[in-house]
Amino acid sequence: MCRLFAITSDTPVSPMKALYALDVMREGHDGSGVGLFLRDLAGPFEEMKDAPILSGIFTEDGIKRLDSYMIDIGFLTKYRITFKISKNPPPGVPKRDIYLIRAYEYPEEWEGLSQTEKQDRLLGLRLTLQDLGREKKDMIVFSFWPDTIMIKEIGDPMTVGKYLELDNERLKARVIMAQGRQNTNYAIDLYACHPFFIQGFSTMTNGENTAFVPIKEYLMSRGVNGYTGFYSDSEVFVHILHYMTNRLGLDVESYKHIITPLQDDALEEHPNGMFLKHLKKSCRKLIIDGPNCVIGVLPDNTMFMVQDRKKLRPGVVGGRAGTFAFSSEICGLDAFMPYRDKTKDFQPMHLDTVVVKPDRKEVNICHQTQRLSHLH
Repeated sequence: MCRLFAITSDTPVSPMKALYALDVMREGHDGSGVGLFLRDLAGPFEEMKDAPILSGIFTEDGIKRLDSYMIDIGFLTKYRITFKISKNPPPGVPKRDIYLIRAYEYPEEWEGLSQTEKQDRLLGLRLTLQDLGREKKDMIVFSFWPDTIMIKEIGDPMTVGKYLELDNERLKARVIMAQGRQNTNYAIDLYACHPFFIQGFSTMTNGENTAFVPIKEYLMSRGVNGYTGFYSDSEVFVHILHYMTNRLGLDVESYKHIITPLQDDALEEHPNGMFLKHLKKSCRKLIIDGPNCVIGVLPDNTMFMVQDRKKLRPGVVGGRAGTFAFSSEICGLDAFMPYRDKTKDFQPMHLDTVVVKPDRKEVNICHQTQRLSHLH
């Protein structure tokens, strides 16, 4: 199993806080890798919310190829963070040349493009850079998107965090997702490390999805650029979320109705039964097979947690107005926020979707048997 920890806070937080919570839960991960997703950035990125940020790992030759390519297509560096890393990484952490976080100015020719056109081009550019990196194994690109940083590495989460000096004022964020990986494969590919990301949507999962192949095939048939890669059986969760929102126009409370729909007899009694029967039939190939606990973030910074019917992966949400945390275990939540009102902690069951909206005022519970609020 893996361990998950996510924070949504009005006050910017260091990613080391999330890594410490993972460390407290270390019995649930083997220290073979860590993934971080940072959004609603503070520090120097506060003033450049619209600038696309490239996150990844590069060799010396790779960074030269990147610079040449980006200049050729009109992207100029606006701001960057340089990691001062030792030539001798700690045990278990690979030796790397460059960890890159770089914000860019858009090319002049992009002026006048609609938001949708910009977003589609950014997605296409990320996929192109990933392909270029695979050719010569000199670039690993995790994200290329405004107000978003992703860091992934092999090794123990706390060890990696200290090595990269992530307790840095320039790296604070109001939305953080962190995963401590348990290696279930012989070789570790960083593209298989959670969290996964596409066009402002991100998810991470503790569990396994044995329905991976039919889901992957269905998504690939949708003709959506970006439904590719699939290095992990859990990567489809972010694509389903993206498809549900951007293509079907549905709200987060519908997510469980797609991945774990109600039984037919329950749909007969549901206030939106007719719609949900049609949704279940048309999206049947997106039904997952767990066990899974999924934590996700939407482009507007809404954070949520769901679990499948088997309910064999733990999850808890707690906090107070202004700051909430989503954790695989209560001990992780205790480590981050020991003085919260613990009587208000919520552990979702198989019919629940736990949602904290961008205003971070409260925890909202959507129950699968209730009327869908966004349908009239």
